Amino acid sequence: MDPMDANASARGHRRTAAPGPHRTAFCTIVPPHVLDKLSHAEDASLADPARRTLEHDALQRTRRRITTVRGIPAARAAAPSDKPRRTIYDAQHKTTLPGSKVRGEGDQAGADASVNRAYDGLGATFELFLKAYGRRSVDDSGLPLNASVHYSEDYNNAFWDGEQMVFGDGDGEVFLDFTIPIDVMAHELTHGVTQYTANLEYFGQSGALNESMSDVFGSLVKQHALGQSAEEADWLIGAGLLTERVTGVALRSLKAPGTAYDDDVLGKDPQPGTMDDYVRTSRDNGGVHINSGIPNHAFYLAATALGGHAWERAGQIWYDVLTGGDLASDAEFADFAQLTVAAAHARYGEGEEQAAVREAWTQVGITDLRAHAGAR
Repeated sequence: MDPMDANASARGHRRTAAPGPHRTAFCTIVPPHVLDKLSHAEDASLADPARRTLEHDALQRTRRRITTVRGIPAARAAAPSDKPRRTIYDAQHKTTLPGSKVRGEGDQAGADASVNRAYDGLGATFELFLKAYGRRSVDDSGLPLNASVHYSEDYNNAFWDGEQMVFGDGDGEVFLDFTIPIDVMAHELTHGVTQYTANLEYFGQSGALNESMSDVFGSLVKQHALGQSAEEADWLIGAGLLTERVTGVALRSLKAPGTAYDDDVLGKDPQPGTMDDYVRTSRDNGGVHINSGIPNHAFYLAATALGGHAWERAGQIWYDVLTGGDLASDAEFADFAQLTVAAAHARYGEGEEQAAVREAWTQVGITDLRAHAGAR
C-alpha cells in the first residue's frame, strides 16, 4: 500500500464520467488487499484458495472493463410489485452462472442452509428498501432478485455481477460461507441500487463512496432485520464470516474503522476513519475498500447522534442523495457531504438532522460545508 500525505484528497485529480453506455464494476465484498496478503501465507491451505480467488476476480474485472454491461433498462409496462421475485441457484462448485435452480419465490425452505440464507437475505434487503424508502427492488421497477450459491471451489468472496448475486463457500480456514452475514448480501445488492441511480465510478473517492453506500445500507438491512436501534447495532460488516483461527471480528467497522481485524495472516485492517489518515494507493482502484472507512464513519456518527432506528432519518438522508439525481458519478467526499447537508435541510429543515450530519462530516475532516446548504 502506498502512503498518502495527511489531509490530502483526490481533489484536482477527478475522473470525469465517460459518455456512452453504462458500465458496472465487478464489486466484491473481500478487498483485493486482504486476499493478496493471504495469498502469501506460508500455509498452502490458506494461500492457495486466496490466490485462486484473486486470479478469478482479476479476470472478471478485466472482462468487465472491456464488456459493456446492460445499463438501466426501459421501464416495465406493468407496475412493480410490493413482493420480491427471488430465485436461488446452485452453481455446484462451478463458475458457470447461474447454475441449477433450487428455490423459487414462495417455495418452502429446503435442506441446504446456504440456499435458505440467500433466499432470506435477498428478502430482507428487498424489505428494507421497500418499507423504509418505497423502493421496489434494486432498480425500483421490480427487478427479479437472483442469486447463485456454492460458486467455484473454496471461493473466498461474494459479488454482484451487474445482474445477480454470487456467493462462495469460503475456504473453511479463514472464511466461512458467504451467505452467513446478511449484511454481505445487502452490501452487494446495494451495488445494484447504486448502479441504477448515481452510478458512482469505481475509482478513487467516488469508488470509495460506492463501497460506502453498500456498507451503510448493508448495515441498515441487518439492523432492520434485527429490529435494532443505532445504539444497539454492532456496525460491523461481515461479522460471523471469519473463522475462529482469525484474530478479528469482521471485514470492516463503521463505528471504529481500522479495528475489524488484526491478524498474523490477514494483517491489520487498513481503513482510516478521518481524512487525516486518507490513503493514496494505486491498488484496489485507488483504495475504494480502504478509504470508504471515512464516509462510513461519518454515517455512523450522524446515525448515533440522531439515535433511534438508523434507517429512518440518517438512512433517509443518505438514500435521498444516492437517488436524488444531483450526485455526480465522479463525486468526491466533500461533494457527497455537501449534498447530505442539503438533503437534511430539504427534508427536515434547519433542525437536529442537519446539525448532526454537518457535525459528523466535520469530525471526519470534511469541513467545507455551507452553513445552510439549502440550494444544491
